[in-house]
Amino acid sequence: MEHCAKDGSAKILQHCSLPLTAKNKVSMVVTELAVFSFEQGKLVLMEHAPGVTLETIQAKTEAEFSVSSDLKAMPIVVEEGVV
Repeated sequence: MEHCAKDGSAKILQHCSLPLTAKNKVSMVVTELAVFSFEQGKLVLMEHAPGVTLETIQAKTEAEFSVSSDLKAMPIVVEEGVV
């Protein structure tokens, strides 16, 4: 999914105002900037896109999250495979 809406607003929110259709069913959120997992009901940053800083991810994410002690860069995917 795209990390931000077309107007630049965050899509990963602290609270959702829309009806929830899959409450407690999502275990991972993957965007072009980051990969988050849910651990004990809390959002945890697991991976970041190469060249994207923690500060950028924080600025574009409304929801509170912690950072994994094993934070790593996301692999780069190309047509022939993973780099």
